[in-house]
Amino acid sequence: MKVHRLIFLLLLFAYQVCCKTYVHIDYSLTVEVPSEYSVELLGRAFLMETNQMEPSFRVAVSVEPVIGKYSCSLQVFLGDVKVWNSGHYSHFYTSDKCALELTKDGDLRLKGSNDRIGWRTGTSGQGVERLEILKTGNLVLVDALNRIKWQSFNFPTDVMLWGQRLNVATRLTSFPTNSTAFYSFEIQHSKIALYLSSGKWNYSYWEFQPTKSRNITFIELGSKGLEIFNDKYKKIAQISSFGTQFQPLRFLALGNKTGNMGLYFYSPEKRSFEAAFQALNTTCDLPLACRPYGICTLSNACSCIRLLTAKKGAGSDCNGGFSEGFCDKGQPEMLELSGVSSVLRTAPKRVNVSKETCENLCLQDCKCAAALYSAGKDGTSSRECFTYGLVSGVKQVERGTGLTFMVKVPNGTRVSHGKSNVKKWVLVMVGVIDGLIILLVLGGLGYCLVQRRRRRRRNMLASDNNNT
Repeated sequence: MKVHRLIFLLLLFAYQVCCKTYVHIDYSLTVEVPSEYSVELLGRAFLMETNQMEPSFRVAVSVEPVIGKYSCSLQVFLGDVKVWNSGHYSHFYTSDKCALELTKDGDLRLKGSNDRIGWRTGTSGQGVERLEILKTGNLVLVDALNRIKWQSFNFPTDVMLWGQRLNVATRLTSFPTNSTAFYSFEIQHSKIALYLSSGKWNYSYWEFQPTKSRNITFIELGSKGLEIFNDKYKKIAQISSFGTQFQPLRFLALGNKTGNMGLYFYSPEKRSFEAAFQALNTTCDLPLACRPYGICTLSNACSCIRLLTAKKGAGSDCNGGFSEGFCDKGQPEMLELSGVSSVLRTAPKRVNVSKETCENLCLQDCKCAAALYSAGKDGTSSRECFTYGLVSGVKQVERGTGLTFMVKVPNGTRVSHGKSNVKKWVLVMVGVIDGLIILLVLGGLGYCLVQRRRRRRRNMLASDNNNT
């Protein structure tokens, strides 16, 4: 209780006196870490703030609960939105204390118990005079001549601020909760794209390419959109905000829940940030819209691929029967799903091959979980085979697209008479949610009609009684 109160006092103190935009060398600030873990506890001491209209940028030393431990980090906020975090890629876990220190020789450090250093800028001996937060949100270490020796803009996390530039081969990343996969927003010479990465597999699920095959050198977030430039500093394309929006854009963010990329402005009326553009506008286009082995249906609801086996019957989870993998598990088989595709794309495993060859490519790789075969519309495009190490981003599509999605399933999915019921079972499960929704809608309409007729009959009886 005493420790909690100390953290509260630190927060209160920081809010009251935090008005400077800089601190000089030989500065330190400590946030106490409680001895008992609590998921509800958040210690945050603000040390700097920009002098500008709401929302302003603020810099804080933070202690946050992360999976049974406390993480110590230096963070930058725009209003209440975290736009930079020193612990984005690697948490610094500590106990007892979380201390920020700007040493006399110009090194910015985070230290824990026993003065253990968990993060540093490595700027000792470079003439650093102060740590400063600029009006752009860039956290910088500068010398006596205001020359920047270190800046947070060079270490992007999951947010890109107005005026910030990102060069080719740079990326933003975000990490979904309770998942080994992660999202990335990447700048490449030919395009900018969103990716889902899992192990050795890397899948794109959205991309933007400048016209006329022009190469990209860097991108910059402007007031009206994301601007794309070539090596001659000439703007060659722009992703603009949609609708009528009078406020300038403040940041680009890669969401850690959905993996969607958005451009955001601040609404003074709502006193919150609103999306002016989103790369993906429908639920089923999100890479993890449903659980693994789930299918996003045409009604934007999630269904499951469930196997019917002779030993276990129907699995209760979406990944029932799949979770153990296929390496050293005997010979599996491929299950073809009709009217189903994937939003995830990767480089083709093979081109100009048959569907049977595509099946075998996945069967021969024990880490392959699914395959997508593209015959091309009307059979005129090249025949391509894509393989996947996970079954995610699967969605129901209209027929006639020339796509065939196949899932690897274990042996033992056959029942009596040697006939497999898997395909029939899966097709039923894909459409079951849509069918239930239709039944609910029709049932609701029928109920309303019945109730209306009953009310009309009661009114007629009441009218007859009054007349008599």
